[in-house]
Amino acid sequence: MNTISKTAILLLVCFFLPFVANAQDMKNEFNPITTGVVSLGIVPDARGASMGDLGAATDPDANSQYWNPSKYAFAYSKAGVSISYTPWLRKLVNDIYLANLAGYWKLGQEDNQAVSASLRYFSLGEVSMTNDEGASINSINPFEMAFDLGYSRKLSESFSMGVALRYIYSDLAFDESFSSDDTKGASAFAADISGYYTTYPIVGRNECQWSLGFNISNIGSKMSYNGGNEPAFLPTNLRLGTMFMFPLADYHSLALSVDVNKLLVPAKPRLTDFEDQIAYEDALQDWKDMSPIAGVFNSFTDAPGGAKEELREINYSIGAEYNYNQQFFLRGGYYHESAYKGNRQYFGLGAGFALNIVRLDAAYMIATAQSSPLDQTLRFSLTFDMDGLTNLFGGNY
Repeated sequence: MNTISKTAILLLVCFFLPFVANAQDMKNEFNPITTGVVSLGIVPDARGASMGDLGAATDPDANSQYWNPSKYAFAYSKAGVSISYTPWLRKLVNDIYLANLAGYWKLGQEDNQAVSASLRYFSLGEVSMTNDEGASINSINPFEMAFDLGYSRKLSESFSMGVALRYIYSDLAFDESFSSDDTKGASAFAADISGYYTTYPIVGRNECQWSLGFNISNIGSKMSYNGGNEPAFLPTNLRLGTMFMFPLADYHSLALSVDVNKLLVPAKPRLTDFEDQIAYEDALQDWKDMSPIAGVFNSFTDAPGGAKEELREINYSIGAEYNYNQQFFLRGGYYHESAYKGNRQYFGLGAGFALNIVRLDAAYMIATAQSSPLDQTLRFSLTFDMDGLTNLFGGNY
C-alpha cells in the first residue's frame, strides 16, 4: 500500500470509522459526502467543541474566525489572540494533531469594524514507506494547513457581516524518486461569507441576549493531487445558529445554543443507484466536471433518496454555557450526524477559567459508540486579551 493510500485511510477514519461496524447492514443507504481537505471540518478550539461543536451565534471570542467571522465586530475587547491544540485520534495513534492560531484587532474609534486572521496546521504524523517486499525505505510527514484573513463590520447597532479569504495547502505527497505516481501537494483558495445579529430583549425584569448567526465557509476551487484527474470539492459548509442567554442571579448567567450544518457539496454517484455501468460512469464524470458553484446548488437536490436523504445531510449541535462573572465557565453539548452520513455522534464537556489577561479552556469528547476513534478527544485553548494586558501595564494601543 503506498503512502497516499495510507494517508487517505487515516483521513477517512477521522470521520467514518464509527459507522464501519454497521456499514454492511446499511450499505445500500450509507452515502457520506466526500470532500478534500477534511481537516477543515475539525473544530479547532476548546470552547466550541465543549458545547457540541457549535459557535455560529455564541458571544464573540478570539476563535470566531472558524465559526462566524462577522462576530468580531461585536467583540468586547479591542483585540485578542488564541492558541489551540488538539491531539487527534489519540485512541489509534499518538502523533496526529491540529494546531490553530487565531486573533483579531478592532479598527478605529467607533468600535464597529475588525480585521482577523487564523492559521491552522493539521499533521498526519509520520508515515513509513515500504517497498514491495515490505521493507521500510523512507518516511514522510504529510500535513494540511490553511491561512485566512477576515474583515467584519457593523451595518447597524444589532447586525454585522464579515468576509474571509483563505489559502489552503494539502501535502499528502512524498519524494517523487520513491514513487511512480504523479502525485504532488495541492492548493486552493476559498472564501467565507457570514452574518451576525444580536439584541437584548427584556424578559420579566431581566435583560437577556438573543443572537442569530450564519456562515457559508470554504467557497472555492477544487483540490487535486494528480493533475486534475481526481478533483475533490472543498468542504463548503452552511452553518446556521442561534443563542439565548438569560441571567440566573447576580454575576451568574446561562446561554443555550443550537447550530445546524449542511455541506454544500454534491453527493458522489453510487453504482447501486444506476441500472448499468455506463449510466453510472456518465454520472460520475458529470460529478467530476461539476464546478464548485454548481455543486453548491446541486447539493440541495442531488440526493438519490430524495427529501429524506437530504434531511440526513443536516447535522445539528445543541449546547449550554454557564458563566460566573466572566471568570469561570462550565459547558456541555451534543453533536449529531446521521448514521447514513458518517454517524459522528458525541457529547462534549468542558470548562474555562479567565483572568484579566488570559483565559484557559479545555474540552473533552465522549462518543456514543465505544468503538469510535473520536472518543476521549481532548482540546486546549489559551486566549490572551489585549485590553487586560493594556490595563496591567498601563499602556495604550
